[in-house]
Amino acid sequence: MSETLVKFDEPIPGSDGGMYFARAMTRRRNDNLWEGCLEFTPVDGVGEARRSGRETTQPNRDAVMYWAQGLTRVYLMGALERALSPTAAIERDRESFLR
Repeated sequence: MSETLVKFDEPIPGSDGGMYFARAMTRRRNDNLWEGCLEFTPVDGVGEARRSGRETTQPNRDAVMYWAQGLTRVYLMGALERALSPTAAIERDRESFLR
């Protein structure tokens, strides 16, 4: 089960012309490592949320929180582009994160 760690209140522009709010998510894996991803929700509430693939793997929840709190707007913009135009590897990461 995933958990929201940080919600970002500044909208992020997407290459699709939309504006998105980002939030950093985490979950504990079966091997007791923690991974983080980003979810982007349209500001206007129309359309589906988009998730990045795994953006980080850390030894514990606190380390993922530290990563999430240090994310910059530029990083979020890049992650949004990865979420909007996912590669096959990102699709696999999304599937594993939702389990």
